[in-house]
Amino acid sequence: MATDKTIAFIGLGVMGYPMAANLRKKIGNDYTILICDVVDDVLQKFQTETAGTGPVRVVTNGFEAVQAADLVITMLPGTPAVKSVYLDATTGILAGVKAAAATQSSGKKIIMECGTIETAMILEVAQATRETASSLPSGWKLAFVDAPVSGGPMGAQAATLTFMVGVNNADNADGAVFNRVKSVLSHMGQPENIFLCGEVGAGTAFKIINNYLSAITSLAASEALNIGTKMGLDPKLLTDVINTSGGQCWVTSKSNPVPGVHPNAPASRNYEGGFRIELCRKVLSMGSQLAEMVGARTILDKPTLAAFDEAANDPRYAGKDARVVYKWLNEYEAKK
Repeated sequence: MATDKTIAFIGLGVMGYPMAANLRKKIGNDYTILICDVVDDVLQKFQTETAGTGPVRVVTNGFEAVQAADLVITMLPGTPAVKSVYLDATTGILAGVKAAAATQSSGKKIIMECGTIETAMILEVAQATRETASSLPSGWKLAFVDAPVSGGPMGAQAATLTFMVGVNNADNADGAVFNRVKSVLSHMGQPENIFLCGEVGAGTAFKIINNYLSAITSLAASEALNIGTKMGLDPKLLTDVINTSGGQCWVTSKSNPVPGVHPNAPASRNYEGGFRIELCRKVLSMGSQLAEMVGARTILDKPTLAAFDEAANDPRYAGKDARVVYKWLNEYEAKK
């Protein structure tokens, strides 16, 4: 099995599963896709659903994945998982690179995290990757890329995701690393929406800032539409007017929070299958932390965080898509 025709994908969650499935179905059957996840049933389901589209093989950890593949993509849920998958001395990706270099005089590996992870963790992995790269034989190249996504589960399923890529100039002097990852990411997103944002960490910063705005507009759009429904206005007509006027935003045009306005939106499926409110609150908090780090004044994040906290702590809305804040607002009964 040629490592340059083998891609590993670690983390088959709500986003990772459809991303990896689209990759397998679109990249061609001359490629082998390695999959890794902590849930065995998910691995079996993936193999069943992609049968006939090309070779799929299960690997147990990052150590095994990076020895068999020249490109390893991870879509992990948070800092603890990233630390384990990349940095564990026994089962981690970087340990796997070192083991491969001990038996091979040359190699070229790209390792890439696509989740929305705290900047400090991304930079820690980047630093560990640089240290590992400096210890490898002269014939080896190793690059770490952060490439968080935007578009949510619907975008992952439709392969219309936006990718925000960060790669160090020292690793990408000739553009080869970015070109390589773009060619692969294009099977999961739109090629024109794959952006080289800067050095490692820039991709994560772009994503956090985007999520900061998206979270706030989710609440703002829900408030505006709730005013309309309380007045007895037709929410679909109101949405059509907003979407041709100054209030238009991604929430009103792509994932409307009012049930029935967009048939395929989570709001029309009892707010299931979207970007969970707890995760939305987390990424908004990450934006607030980034603002504090750079000394940027913010106003809207704190009341929005308070709203998400209240909704997420209510069992009627917990675990639902973040646009459930519309339902939370609509069902609120003012205290007399």
